Amino acid sequence: MPGVRDLWSYGETGFHSLAAAVVRERYGREALVSGFRILGEGQLSLTKFLILTDTPQQLSDFPKLFEHVLARVRWETDLFVFSNVSMDTLDYTSGKVNEGSKAIMLGLGEPVRDLPREFRGELPRDVSNAEVFCGGCLVIQGVPYDKEPEQAGRLARESVFSKWPLIVLHDDVKVARSAAHFLWATWTRFEPAADIHAAETRVQRHHLSYQEPIVIDARTKPGFPAELVVREDIAALVNRRWGEYFPHDL
Repeated sequence: MPGVRDLWSYGETGFHSLAAAVVRERYGREALVSGFRILGEGQLSLTKFLILTDTPQQLSDFPKLFEHVLARVRWETDLFVFSNVSMDTLDYTSGKVNEGSKAIMLGLGEPVRDLPREFRGELPRDVSNAEVFCGGCLVIQGVPYDKEPEQAGRLARESVFSKWPLIVLHDDVKVARSAAHFLWATWTRFEPAADIHAAETRVQRHHLSYQEPIVIDARTKPGFPAELVVREDIAALVNRRWGEYFPHDL
């Protein structure tokens, strides 16, 4: 893949849910050439969400990368959602086996916005809390999905969020406090075609053009398997005996 300068799949999301790449952009939209190449390459073809930039980045540092991309993405032209495509068998977000959607998000060139880093304003009555994950990305805690499936779409039109390029709606706002937790809880709980909402969506030249903020609905949906949680006594036992399991001289 000659146009791909660096590539990273995020193990915190189960690898196939999210990947990012630094690609060449010698002419307008060349980045998409590399994006399509990545999505057509072996196991990488299972990638659900692909983030592309043309500036060298430490891709493993997701908060820093995400800020870089959010400062540059033009939602009108730089978010592509592909519906009715194959998905990883282990991805249950579409409710179907091996069927769902993918997305490519571009963050190229120079910044187009200053990112907000502190939330100010009064939250809507059905949003109990808000915390900043990184510059430009606000995590909010809503009501359970089965009580209001349309909450994300409605919140995208709330003026109090208009300065934020990206809002992520979760069941628990505490996921914003850890990059690993945010990655897992977000990208394993949303499907691009079903769970991405915008303040306004227009069709221009057969392309869906979005107006910010973008809201990702990452709440737990009906039919999702229960989250596997480690028992406290098991975690304590492993921590206590870690040196026995993995001696330093191995």
